[in-house]
Amino acid sequence: MPRPILKTFPKTQTSNILSASYTQEKKQQQRIDKMQLERILRKKRSKEYMDALHKLDAGGHVQNQSKINEIINTIKEEFPEVELAGILLGYVSICYLGKPYEVHTLEISGGIIEHYQSGQILPNGLERARGIAMHGGYEFIEVYTDCCRAVSSNGTVSVIPH
Repeated sequence: MPRPILKTFPKTQTSNILSASYTQEKKQQQRIDKMQLERILRKKRSKEYMDALHKLDAGGHVQNQSKINEIINTIKEEFPEVELAGILLGYVSICYLGKPYEVHTLEISGGIIEHYQSGQILPNGLERARGIAMHGGYEFIEVYTDCCRAVSSNGTVSVIPH
């Protein structure tokens, strides 16, 4: 009886090999995506972006949802290749409205601008940026799920891990 030239493998073994290869490719793709995301979020911020976030200190924006939406749209335009929902929690900046206000925030998920008094706790993980905003010499702090990004007046970004 002739012996087969090609060795055949059971289908499950071939399936497992393909599955392992796919899983490895997927992990590598996620690693690349994270590196690309990091590079994008480290880039210098544009003048339009900086100007929009300076408008947060104007007290009238708290009640004007269309102005808040304009600011949020400018933020989205700054990072068109990134879906910020779920990774960007919000912004914290020193408040220049005067006493009793200390900092103000913009929560991205709800589109809410809020001014906080001294001792008032900031919600949703934004509190960790308060000290940096108060004493760090930055224009504002972008608060992400995994770090804070402190933005200087010239738009450069410093990453501060949690």
